[in-house]
Amino acid sequence: MTFAVELAHATVRLAGRTVVHGVSLAVARGEVLGVVGANGSGKTTLMRAALGLADLAGGEARLGGRRTGSLSELERADLAAYLPQDRRVGWNMPAWGIAALGAARLPPDQARLAAVRALEEVGLGALAERGVRDISGGERARVLLARLLVTGAPLLAADEPTAGLDPDAAFRTMEILRRRAASGVAVLATLHDLTLAARACDRVAVLHAGRLVALGAPAAALSPGVLSEAFGLEGALIETPAGAVLAARRVAGVERFNDIRSRPVSDRSAE
Repeated sequence: MTFAVELAHATVRLAGRTVVHGVSLAVARGEVLGVVGANGSGKTTLMRAALGLADLAGGEARLGGRRTGSLSELERADLAAYLPQDRRVGWNMPAWGIAALGAARLPPDQARLAAVRALEEVGLGALAERGVRDISGGERARVLLARLLVTGAPLLAADEPTAGLDPDAAFRTMEILRRRAASGVAVLATLHDLTLAARACDRVAVLHAGRLVALGAPAAALSPGVLSEAFGLEGALIETPAGAVLAARRVAGVERFNDIRSRPVSDRSAE
């Protein structure tokens, strides 16, 4: 099988420190893989490494079966689309104009049509003409999600796509990504909301201090033992009529937080 994205024993070093330790995973088309972990666990660095945006100190990354180092920027864009955490937009362009940037290979009129349709899908059709700096941060995040959707890439990589969204928008975002997976797209997403991860992802990868400590179906990957090791939580996923819910309490103590915050800024940039 050719995977949409694959990491084999990937290791990444930043500022002289190893932040991803020999991680191997792959995402097939039609699948949603969620990557979870505490702040600073290496989620963003792992995603960037998978896309060829962070240099590997060891191991290998492939997109569509091809080594990322062998791909031109245009070839990589044809194989994967990336939604980063950073939601800053420099110009107050209309929402449709920002979304249309994801359809760079379409003629302008088709790109605009695709952008408007994507904005309608994320619930912002009425704001298509509004400047993106004149809307809320959550709405701007959904405009950038629309930009991701219009790419048509076989892999959608979204770094914390639900951060800062209200509950309805967060659920809607993951439902949209699930629909893309159902159409044959591969989805790789980093998430902090473990309930959303359990409900929306086919598999979950759990990182702790740059190491992969669990990979599998949500119920197995987010077991009580893993919750304790990776998050300092005592609890479990509980099935409800609405879906899985995380029932847990914090037991790690303040020292865990202080340990993360006391590291140099360069070390904490690896989330």
